[in-house]
Amino acid sequence: MPAESPRVSRLEPYLNRAEPAPTLLKMLVGVQLAGIREDAGLSQEQAARALGFSPAKLSRIEAGKGRRPPAEADVRALLEQYKADEYEASVLLQLLRRAGEPGWWQRYDKRLMPEWFDRLVGLQEAAMAIRTFEIQYVPGLLQIPAYTRAVVERGLPTASDREVERRVDLRTRRRELLDRPDAPQLWAIVDESVLLRVLGGRQVMREQLDHLVRMAQLPHVTVQVVPLDVTHASAPAIPVTYLRFGGSDLPDVVYLEQIRSATFLEGRDETEEYRITLDRLADEALQPRDSLDLLRETRDRRYPAS
Repeated sequence: MPAESPRVSRLEPYLNRAEPAPTLLKMLVGVQLAGIREDAGLSQEQAARALGFSPAKLSRIEAGKGRRPPAEADVRALLEQYKADEYEASVLLQLLRRAGEPGWWQRYDKRLMPEWFDRLVGLQEAAMAIRTFEIQYVPGLLQIPAYTRAVVERGLPTASDREVERRVDLRTRRRELLDRPDAPQLWAIVDESVLLRVLGGRQVMREQLDHLVRMAQLPHVTVQVVPLDVTHASAPAIPVTYLRFGGSDLPDVVYLEQIRSATFLEGRDETEEYRITLDRLADEALQPRDSLDLLRETRDRRYPAS
């Protein structure tokens, strides 16, 4: 019964989510399957071999990867092999079906939403806390449309006007998660050079910094700036996004973006290294109140109202 299974009691609340959360649910299904397999005393290789799966296929299922959730027939076969508790299996299968409900972002075409980006957006939608460091641009969740347009045009100089607008629309829609009643905590650290790099013109930069000032005053948003004169900062050479989820079942995830691909890190040792790096960087950055003062000062000094 549910009361006898802590694992089931942690899963049941996800059945009542108002919005689809396919990425989160795929991860939950995978983590739970791995736990049930381990309880059955089977290695991943043993379980895969018994059902004629490749080890890579079972690894992918347990990692919750892929644009679509695993086939229900495969999950049923695994649960039967592990002799899973009947009620626990029924809850897991309900979660699997909900994982097949598309999120809003999955209605965009694959040109705008390749699999790695689909996964990032899904993870952000499901996260309890998002930490990010940016060395070149304002973090995506804090951009205004005009600034996003300038970023897209800079990165994709040959893109059509329609593609640019679709990308701006997608980024604008992603920002809406910060307006939800259950919005995640966002902790953004930016290099001061981000505030000085003019994208879209000085009026756009003034409006962008205005927006940063407003967002930085929200209770669930923290913005810190690493000043240029901090020469010993522990800043990584690339942007970093660190995602944490509610409950103890899901691992933290680190997202590292390249030009046309991305890396997701989920191993505890790897994610812990980035958590420590972001903690050090936060210590070296201006405190939130001082960062807010610098945002206002930079806006008024460098981008005065016309």
